[in-house]
Amino acid sequence: MVGAVPLDTSAVLTLLQETAAEVIDPRFRALQDGEVSSKTHAGDLVTVADQEAEVIITAALRAAYPDALVLGEEAYAGDKGLLEAFRRADHAFTVDPVDGTRNFVHGSPDHAVMVSEVHGGRAVRAWIWQPQHRSAYVAELGAGLWRDGERVRVHEPAPSPQEWDVRTSRRSAVGTMLGPLGPLALTWASCGIDYPHLATGGCDALIYRGTMPWDHVPGSLMMHEAGGVVGTDDGGPYGPRSTPGAIVGAVDATVLRTVLSHL
Repeated sequence: MVGAVPLDTSAVLTLLQETAAEVIDPRFRALQDGEVSSKTHAGDLVTVADQEAEVIITAALRAAYPDALVLGEEAYAGDKGLLEAFRRADHAFTVDPVDGTRNFVHGSPDHAVMVSEVHGGRAVRAWIWQPQHRSAYVAELGAGLWRDGERVRVHEPAPSPQEWDVRTSRRSAVGTMLGPLGPLALTWASCGIDYPHLATGGCDALIYRGTMPWDHVPGSLMMHEAGGVVGTDDGGPYGPRSTPGAIVGAVDATVLRTVLSHL
């Protein structure tokens, strides 16, 4: 398309921040009747904020990158074929307009706007904006992870697995012991909050059964750039085209191997 202007990394972050200010923040703790619904089952919530934010972000990305595929969480709800198209695409973006919708609906500040860019099946840029925490996380392949302009690197885990803080996204698994690990604690119920916590020392590992790209591609690139690792239950590294049964993020390879061996 003639006239399409690619967005630099700071411009995409500004897009997320301005979108949140326009359609997400005004609804926080102010959702009206009829502005929340269930997509497929009770508890799988979507709000007008999710829908409107995704439309704005998707339109901006398509204008700047007309040949790229955009996989949005809400668009996927209406077109399941988008996921396979995303895995085949040479250039693509993921959009999670309000990651942690349940938190958002219940008035928790633990929600985020997330976008990632993928070339040839490899994540190359990622953005997480946490509107209520006013924190921005940005990663570029080979350029590191940055939080509000400061470089982020993962911490060294404790020498004993019993001392590790391992979090699970499955509420039914909370309190479970995994070999020398445990008891498992619950994540913050938003990948856009969880992965930044992992990168900045809030825990040592994250275990997920939900594996959609819009949830994990941004955080996996950020962990890679911060010196951590994200792997799958088949023993390989996680990537945008992965189709795992489970995903584990960890501060180093030893923690990752230990958690995977006891899943």
